[in-house]
Amino acid sequence: MGQVLVTGARRGIGKAIALALAAADFDVAVSDIEDGGDLTAVSKAIADMGMKTATIVADISKLEDHERLLDDAAAALGPLTTLINNAGVSVMSRGDLLEATPESFDRCINVNTRGTFFLTQAFAKRLREVPSHCHRAIINITSTNAEAASITRGEYCISKAGASMMTKLFASRLSDEDIGVYEIQPGFIATDMTAPSRGKYDALIEGGLTVIKRFGQPEEVARIAVTMAQGLLPYTSGQVVRADGGLMTVRY
Repeated sequence: MGQVLVTGARRGIGKAIALALAAADFDVAVSDIEDGGDLTAVSKAIADMGMKTATIVADISKLEDHERLLDDAAAALGPLTTLINNAGVSVMSRGDLLEATPESFDRCINVNTRGTFFLTQAFAKRLREVPSHCHRAIINITSTNAEAASITRGEYCISKAGASMMTKLFASRLSDEDIGVYEIQPGFIATDMTAPSRGKYDALIEGGLTVIKRFGQPEEVARIAVTMAQGLLPYTSGQVVRADGGLMTVRY
């Protein structure tokens, strides 16, 4: 089907996307800021499905890592056809918006926005040279907080809003070259990142915060990503698909 690089792939949504892509006959390189055995395990699972893979440790907030990351992925798989921008961080600690620190703000921006933007830029330059024998795509995993304000983690919201605008910008720039650029906005997904607030949101969800009264699963986000990577949404670009159980549905 194609050759894909998934960032932030050692667990959670990124892991689920990487495995789902491999199950759909994509070769998949997986990357994260560290391995700890988890990233290697994802890569092994991909290899066990009979697909090409690579395990690449890289920090996307360090722009100097980007070319090596892309080079290593392409060397292992062949010319990349798809980038899944999943790597991201949350705030250092939730709290009063008036007490948010520059350190936490910069961390969110450097990974979620700046690093993602420049990795996408570097990838897009290469992707334009890849023959369109299969669908070529960039898929950004952002958050419903790109639109919904959460005042206990404002810096995260701002970083994801920037990443969401990035989808529109790259879609507009690359559409004439038949490159699809998409965005998935997860809501409450059961991952390590959401675990600390699980109890609070379980109660709110049961009370009607979401239309579907449960947390989503990483595999449900992965199904959307695979659909996009396969080119099965041909008349869409720069648009958002929400995996949020109806969280953002306006009701009264």
